[in-house]
Amino acid sequence: MSYGDPNNPYGAPQGHPQQPQQPGYGYPQQQGQAPGYGYPQAPPVSPYGGPAAPTTMPGSVKAARVMMFVLGGFQALGGVLMMVASSMFADAFEDAVSSDASVSSQDADTIANVGAGVIIVLGVIVLAFAFWAIFTGVKFSTGRGGVRVSAIVYGSVVTLFSVLSLFGANVFALFSLAVGILIIVFCAGKQGSAWFNRPRY
Repeated sequence: MSYGDPNNPYGAPQGHPQQPQQPGYGYPQQQGQAPGYGYPQAPPVSPYGGPAAPTTMPGSVKAARVMMFVLGGFQALGGVLMMVASSMFADAFEDAVSSDASVSSQDADTIANVGAGVIIVLGVIVLAFAFWAIFTGVKFSTGRGGVRVSAIVYGSVVTLFSVLSLFGANVFALFSLAVGILIIVFCAGKQGSAWFNRPRY
């Protein structure tokens, strides 16, 4: 009795052709098949075997960048005001000294010019600090470890000068002191390290 015999009780019943078997339990998934329910995908990893590098700038790094822009803006304004005020200082100093008969007008003019020159030099230095802060902040999105080091050094210098200013009873230095410390902490932390040392593909 053949398999296709209608009288065979072990054969396929008539009118119900045998269906091809579907892969079920015990059948491995084919290559390229998406994992189904209960099979979570593994977290992304970097080619070096560690955790995946950040693709967006962390919040702490963004905060440090904004702080550098704010400090740089204040320093740029202060440098310009110092350079503008240098001529006013020279005129005021010359008028004050000219009233003293023991000081000649030529000496008074020389002293006033030297004082104005010192103020201009200080203004240029402050402008250089402003450029340092703003340029470093701009490089945060594409820069590497060198930008991170530059930001940490800048924050350290700001912190140092703020402490020195506090000894001179300058209460406004508390703001720059706090900002300088935060820049150091945010850039030297784990998120800052992961961002600036991320691989570029």
